[in-house]
Amino acid sequence: MTDLHPFIAGLPKAELHVHHVGSASPRIVSELAARHPDSKVPTDPEALADYFTFTDFAHFIDVYLSVVDLVRTPEDVRLLTFEVARDMARQNIRYAELTITPYSSTRRGIDERAFMAAIEDARKAAEAEFGTVLRWCFDIPGEAGLDAAEETARLAVTDGIRPEGLVSFGLGGPEIGVPRPQFKPYFDRARAAGLRSVPHAGETTGPQTVWDAVRDLGAERIGHGTSSVRDPELLAYLAGHRIALEVCPTSNIATRAVANLDEHPIRAMADAGVLVTVNSDDPPMFGTDLNNEYAVAARLLELDERGVAGLAKNAVEASFLDPAGKERLAAEIDTYTEDWLAR
Repeated sequence: MTDLHPFIAGLPKAELHVHHVGSASPRIVSELAARHPDSKVPTDPEALADYFTFTDFAHFIDVYLSVVDLVRTPEDVRLLTFEVARDMARQNIRYAELTITPYSSTRRGIDERAFMAAIEDARKAAEAEFGTVLRWCFDIPGEAGLDAAEETARLAVTDGIRPEGLVSFGLGGPEIGVPRPQFKPYFDRARAAGLRSVPHAGETTGPQTVWDAVRDLGAERIGHGTSSVRDPELLAYLAGHRIALEVCPTSNIATRAVANLDEHPIRAMADAGVLVTVNSDDPPMFGTDLNNEYAVAARLLELDERGVAGLAKNAVEASFLDPAGKERLAAEIDTYTEDWLAR
């Protein structure tokens, strides 16, 4: 196959499943760790590669939360957010819906209004400087229970607190032992306030978790949805209702949700007509970025340049950009692809 890396590097892209803290590069993490020397997180960027080697999903959550603990002040929040946008711009990510877990910060003592001001200041500065448009998904950390759900919903729907860039409401963390239906009242409140539903489901559990996310939480996209391929009826439902799957191949291997890339179900998803989007999840923690995820997906799906551009347009379609924004970004992808192929 043609080496698609140069094409992918310049391709305008949208990213729909990427976590705020999980996007902190070794450069950012080491700076935050140096600010807070009582943390167990290494300050040496090279040592972080070993630190970010996971034995299983539970170990990943432990490491992830140790990095969350480095974000202790509004200044930390602003630094993290702005620098994540800088890293996205380097990959030609034009639009991203960044998953943020405000409960993790507010329960550590960061004032909620200062937190919102920090992410909004970084968002506006990043768009002005880099041209990358950021929007927020506030997600419930499922392992923290219904108190976290109540707090997340309150922050997401309260006028005067809810940030301008917020577009969606999600649910992350472990799935095992954290059934989706219990979160229905909180998703109902968020959806009534105009937010879109994007829970994680079916990453480390079976297809029933995806059904629960669709039926109880009104999911419009599914985070991961890896196990959906075990249920042909579910795949047909997702395809028929254009409920996109936010697929993160390298993440699934790193957390042991999938044994290896050759066994990844992305091909079965696409063959079933599901709207597949490609994403990086927690890229530095998994030693990847969105460009690499596109290259992985291109290999697994046997795509050429037009096929890769189609994947990029899937993300635009599944995004919560306004119609004019979708049209502009899709046109930019088409123009880039035609110019590339004409060379």
